[in-house]
Amino acid sequence: MFELIGLEKIGFVARITLRRPERTNAMNAAMLSEIAEAMDAVEADAEVRAVIVTGAGNAFSSGFDLKEQMERRPTGIETWRPILRKDFDVPMRFWHCPKPTIAAVRGPCLAGACELALACDLTIASPDAFFGEPELKFGAGIVVMILPWIVGPKIAKEIILTGEDRISAERAREIGMINRIVPSEELDEVALQVAQNIAVIDPNLVKETKRAINRSIEARGMLGALEQALEIDLLIEGQGSPDKAAFMDLARKEGLKSALAWRDSRFSSTRA
Repeated sequence: MFELIGLEKIGFVARITLRRPERTNAMNAAMLSEIAEAMDAVEADAEVRAVIVTGAGNAFSSGFDLKEQMERRPTGIETWRPILRKDFDVPMRFWHCPKPTIAAVRGPCLAGACELALACDLTIASPDAFFGEPELKFGAGIVVMILPWIVGPKIAKEIILTGEDRISAERAREIGMINRIVPSEELDEVALQVAQNIAVIDPNLVKETKRAINRSIEARGMLGALEQALEIDLLIEGQGSPDKAAFMDLARKEGLKSALAWRDSRFSSTRA
């Protein structure tokens, strides 16, 4: 049914697995469509009472697929609008889903993937998991500006404005990005156990309680702020940035690995 993700039912729990391990499970347009289709199926299935999202291999996901963007070369606001709309809507499915969502994270969980994990109700990570929002380092904006709502503005500004991309699992738990850390070999089992424990409870009670908790945050203007941040990102991407142009030009000429090395080298002498 799906090519880039897996969808399985384990009793009352559905598990979505991002399956592009050769690309660190980078989320391209086709994968995002499949995630949305899987979430449609999960939400329509009365037997499913909780949802897990995880990544195949040694990674959750490196984020949105820069290689696809490099090849397609989108330019201008109207070209970028449907791209960013999809990049925004799919991660937010996990926030809006009436059933509880759990991210099980090992390895890299960066940029758009970090935002997806933050949109989940719970996030469980292995000790080797690391998180971050490196977008500004290569001239891109933040698609789903949910981080300030999770960790507060001071910490969010530090992470986003410095392009921090190696937030350890321990640090992520300390600042409220994740709920718990478990041994890597136990990650899938623990995530499933948590989901199964929730699934025992009356599903309508869980649904309405999740809605009440989300509403307590949304009442402070979260959804409107996220939409405004998306419009700002649309201007950033539509107008283009010299840093982004230089990064993409180098990626096309010498490959993405060289472009990432160039990006990181710009900051090596300024690290505190």
